[in-house]
Amino acid sequence: MSASWKDGWDDECSVIGDKGEIGFIDFADDKSVQSYGLDEKGPVIISVPFPFTQKPQSILVGQTSKWPITLENTTSEPVELWGVRIFCSNPADSFTLSLMEPHSANSNLERQQGFLEGSSLEDRVLQPHQILTIWLSCKPKEMGLHTTVVHFDVDDNRIERVVFLLAEDNVSQSLASAIPYRRAPRRKQFAVDEYVVSSRPARPTSRGYKSGYKSKLSEYPIPKNIREIIENKHVPDVIAEGLTKENYAAFFSTLLVMEELHLEEEMRSHSMECVMMRRKGPQFVALEVPGLAERRPSLVHGDYIFAKIASDNSDHSVYQGYIYRVEADEVLLKFADKFHNIHRDGNLYDVQFTYNRVNMRRLYQAVEAAETLQDNILFPSQSTKRTLVKTAPFVPCTCSLNVEQMHSVEMILACKGAPPYVIHGPPGTGKTMTLVEVILQIYTRRKNSRILVCAASNSAADHILERLICNKTVEVKESEIFRLNATSRAYEDVPPDYIRFCYFEASLFKCPPQEALKRYRIIISTYMSSSLLYTEGVSRGHFSHIFLDEAGQASEPESMIPIANLCRKETVVVLAGDPKQLGPVIFSKDAEAFGLGKPYLERLFECESYYNEDDNFVTKLVRNYRCHPAILDLPSRLFYKGELIACKEDGSFSITSKVDLFPNKDFPVLFFGIQGCDEREGNNPSWFNRIEVSKVIDIINKLRASTDLNEADIGVITPYRQQVLKIKTVLETWALLDVKVGSVEQFQGQEREVIIVSTVRSTVKHNEFDRTHCLGFLSNPKRFNVAITRARSLLIIVGNPHIVCKDPYWEKLLWHCSENSSYQGCPPPERQNHEYGESYSGTGLNNEAEDPCSKVQAWNCNFEAEAVPKIRKPVTEEAEGSDRWKE
Repeated sequence: MSASWKDGWDDECSVIGDKGEIGFIDFADDKSVQSYGLDEKGPVIISVPFPFTQKPQSILVGQTSKWPITLENTTSEPVELWGVRIFCSNPADSFTLSLMEPHSANSNLERQQGFLEGSSLEDRVLQPHQILTIWLSCKPKEMGLHTTVVHFDVDDNRIERVVFLLAEDNVSQSLASAIPYRRAPRRKQFAVDEYVVSSRPARPTSRGYKSGYKSKLSEYPIPKNIREIIENKHVPDVIAEGLTKENYAAFFSTLLVMEELHLEEEMRSHSMECVMMRRKGPQFVALEVPGLAERRPSLVHGDYIFAKIASDNSDHSVYQGYIYRVEADEVLLKFADKFHNIHRDGNLYDVQFTYNRVNMRRLYQAVEAAETLQDNILFPSQSTKRTLVKTAPFVPCTCSLNVEQMHSVEMILACKGAPPYVIHGPPGTGKTMTLVEVILQIYTRRKNSRILVCAASNSAADHILERLICNKTVEVKESEIFRLNATSRAYEDVPPDYIRFCYFEASLFKCPPQEALKRYRIIISTYMSSSLLYTEGVSRGHFSHIFLDEAGQASEPESMIPIANLCRKETVVVLAGDPKQLGPVIFSKDAEAFGLGKPYLERLFECESYYNEDDNFVTKLVRNYRCHPAILDLPSRLFYKGELIACKEDGSFSITSKVDLFPNKDFPVLFFGIQGCDEREGNNPSWFNRIEVSKVIDIINKLRASTDLNEADIGVITPYRQQVLKIKTVLETWALLDVKVGSVEQFQGQEREVIIVSTVRSTVKHNEFDRTHCLGFLSNPKRFNVAITRARSLLIIVGNPHIVCKDPYWEKLLWHCSENSSYQGCPPPERQNHEYGESYSGTGLNNEAEDPCSKVQAWNCNFEAEAVPKIRKPVTEEAEGSDRWKE
């Protein structure tokens, strides 16, 4: 058995033709892998090579792995073995067969010379009860899943064995978990009808200010009948009707109930049993909370928990405890004095978490207040007119404005009241820069103006503050600009240079009273924190202008917090954002599908004046200053009708030319195909892929060694929290602490010179689950759009091409790279022609302005096809998002 073996069989023998080609085999989806020996009947029993239970065996790259396959003739008659052949190997020629055990490195020369191996064995006869041992070997040269199919022709039967081996390196093996994944058991809930009340953490008083009128925030309890309808998986009538002018508050309030019930369920899943607390100081106890650093559960100062002693022989009282501090992995709690008197550090407790309803109550209040707004704010129609005033020409405070940005500023300066004006455009087109220009123009030209600026996140709000105070043309007085922060925001989270623009006491942020707030001409906050202005009594009409940045990331109730509470018909409202990027983070997928996931910005485009891009209502920015043209090309065609104009000065060729990674030095988008293994560990439902982690680290090290890139120039985007943590763990060992790693949501609005995307998934069977519950990358075209538009100069995808090609958008990216000779790694899949393929002409799918998601119904993550959708059961997997709504 060597290269001199016959390439075929004798004419009388069963023949397997030329070496076959088998495509991608999914070990988690291939039933034959799990059923060896169950249904097989015959004279010969063949053992399973490289058996596994939940995942394949692993081997280090460069080492030889070998396994004996036994063929036992169980009969008293001779049996013809017509042949054994490796039908295919992936990668090619990575497996071999031999009759002798493969030699080790220190075998003697005679043994090494006598050893023969190949891809097939010649025919022979198995004598009665004979056991023949054949060796299957693999010596991987690269990381990833190695597969082969071995066929055994016994008499008139063919028996097949599918073989999997996972080739790893030291990095990936170091991340292996010793704790197999098991779904966390459903914890029993103890009744909390009665409990020993504790005192809420004291709020600092407002020194130096007189207390003004305050608007009390109502409790907004969940209606019992609505709760029962939703918990019974029925659709409330108001939701089935759809949104109208008449049911506005009821519609959104019901969606918010859906969201709140999901949050209740989510928080219950974090209950803890038989845990210890340790005394910390004279009046506190500390509770360690696994997953707290990942915000699982998400706890903040002022939240409360319930605890009871776990022993049946002790006090049965339930105690309420408030969170006084949240640290890396534990919370500092204070209970009633009775609890602290009986507490001993060895006590075991059952603990239930709750969540702070304040932000949900703010949303209920906002949609209730929105019912009193004019129709031309909530439902602009074809008959809606725009009131404009003449304005003098302006000299830009920012010298680099383009034509579209200049026009946008002129229109906003000319606006007089409702309806809202919209600035929309793809990533990197300067939406925030345009807002800053308008704000500075209003600040300098209209001395009586009062401006509120809201952003979707604290980091985005801080960025606007920075742009306003650092402008060299206009000096904004420190006494006239204020950064409003939520009380739950960590003092250390605010950059030191900006702390002077905030109000705080004892390192705790708070809102000044109305008297002080009215002195400021510019106030900057998040959407949610702007509710503090309402509670302090700032009235409608106080602000002449309200700007909502990143409006596509806020739910409509969030957008209504500043608009409904502070807007009058004379108030100029401006929204900036991109409806083609990620929308708001909604935890209930049902609430999201029924309309809570549609931002106010996106709903405005259902009105004719916005849909038709009437420049009295809308300015579309199309000049992209962020991305290399080759990076911008595909998203421009898929999402923006091919209208984007790449304006970035080309500087990436010098980077690609220095790195061996890129087969096409003129094309800065690389798809590196790798078949890894997606895993979970412990009770954590989040997925990770160790093979992809190792490849990502390898790419980072090569980039750092070959270029002058800094760590901070590199970002890694991946959809699962556990993959984020695994990558961060390895980066820490390499002292690469400034490489940012996060989800798509965490990168929206940000950019890096180099972006590496790790897609994680390597098994087909989980695709449909991810798609149904909008997890991972293969569920949302907007997530895809954001992920591939964060890179300025280089974009590198690390993923399994056989999995990502199941999504039409990722498939387009895969073949976009392949056509430009920029694909490396494992053999790619065969190219499929999806239904929309013929209409993809380079100017968008079917050349229409709609979201491409609506063009491919199989990948659509909403319920538009159903007349009255049903409520789904709670998702037991994690939804990768953010907690920005919970400030």
